[in-house]
Amino acid sequence: MHRFANPARFMRIAEPILPWTSVGALAAILLALYFGIFDSPADYQQGETVRIMYVHVPAAWMALFAYTLMALASGSFLIWKHPLADLSAQAAAPIGAGFTAIALVTGALWGQPMWGTWWVWDARLTSVLILFFLYLGYMALVNGFDDPERGSRMGAILALVGFINVPIIKFSVDWWNTLHQPASISRLDAPAIDTSMLIPLLLMAIGFKLFFISILILRIKIQLLKKRIRSIQLTH
Repeated sequence: MHRFANPARFMRIAEPILPWTSVGALAAILLALYFGIFDSPADYQQGETVRIMYVHVPAAWMALFAYTLMALASGSFLIWKHPLADLSAQAAAPIGAGFTAIALVTGALWGQPMWGTWWVWDARLTSVLILFFLYLGYMALVNGFDDPERGSRMGAILALVGFINVPIIKFSVDWWNTLHQPASISRLDAPAIDTSMLIPLLLMAIGFKLFFISILILRIKIQLLKKRIRSIQLTH
């Protein structure tokens, strides 16, 4: 993986991928919306509000995925001092924060008619809110020092320490009594969800993942260009 830490080599690989991930993201999200709205039936208990699931659940998955990637990149930066790893973590943070915000907002919209309240301080909701604050804290630390390298180190340390929250979110429904139902897709026997609901859910998950990759590549490219401009300015 060390050979991909070279910015020029990374961009030679990433730039041809960008059009495919962008078009794929748009196609997958549009298909997911079509199947979720017009093909998937309403739930016998939740009615039409169940369709919020097709955005809420994939957004929650992406919130965890983005933070995991951010933590791995931060660890690589601290151990091997790869500048591209630091740029990747910084590029992933706002995207992950956005997905976390979507998960929290859609969760409130879904929870109000189901639970009769917009918010409860149960383990899953509280730990996801903490995840959102970890994203904000990371971005604040990275940009809070005059010395960019020091900010990167402090942010990387926070990202690694905060990673303990990811398994807490994942297993909170199993460890504590929460309003959230246990996992119904990643079961070893079979997904406890009908195919008509599973298809738009997975399509949206694919679309969000491709969207994340597209925006991540664009943000890394912008960061590299900014570094190049700063380097030119310092030499003149």
